[in-house]
Amino acid sequence: MYKNLYIALLHYPVYNKRGDVVTTAVTNLDIHDISRAARTYGVKGFYIITPIEQQQAFVERILHHWQKGYGVTYNPSRKQAFDIVRLESTLEDTILAISKETGDRVNVVFTSAASHKKHLTCEDLKEKMSENKDPFLIVFGTGWGIAEEAIEKADFFVEPIRGNSDYNHLSVRSAAAITLDRLCGQ
Repeated sequence: MYKNLYIALLHYPVYNKRGDVVTTAVTNLDIHDISRAARTYGVKGFYIITPIEQQQAFVERILHHWQKGYGVTYNPSRKQAFDIVRLESTLEDTILAISKETGDRVNVVFTSAASHKKHLTCEDLKEKMSENKDPFLIVFGTGWGIAEEAIEKADFFVEPIRGNSDYNHLSVRSAAAITLDRLCGQ
């Protein structure tokens, strides 16, 4: 387990199907499933990044229900998963929050279904994470991929997840779980 591993689900800036830079909608399933996977694999913080106030209010309502409302007694293990969820407006704010919390420079790692020049295998990334006390933030994109303006902040890319067919369009929930298992699983 890595003591300084964080993940983020980026809703802006991402591409839509036409290649326009957009903000995607936060989904209840993503919050639930990714927070549970993150907690299972010892992630220190799961950031949901969206600049839209209505989407932030939606996330806050869900978090309140499971952290302070009826959900606390209904399903205590869900509260434990939601205790690591945090909300930020931008990727820059997320990086700054982690840096302030840890006092260290954040290594930003992007995931993508496409290969990049700076991509690392999961084994290489695991080695870097175990050798380095600085925090690592693994960023998962929504929509049709992370926009170039955000990608410029990447220190590394982790290799794409490949199945055994030519189809490659996993849900972000699946991609997060697979990536966390490859990096942190036993």
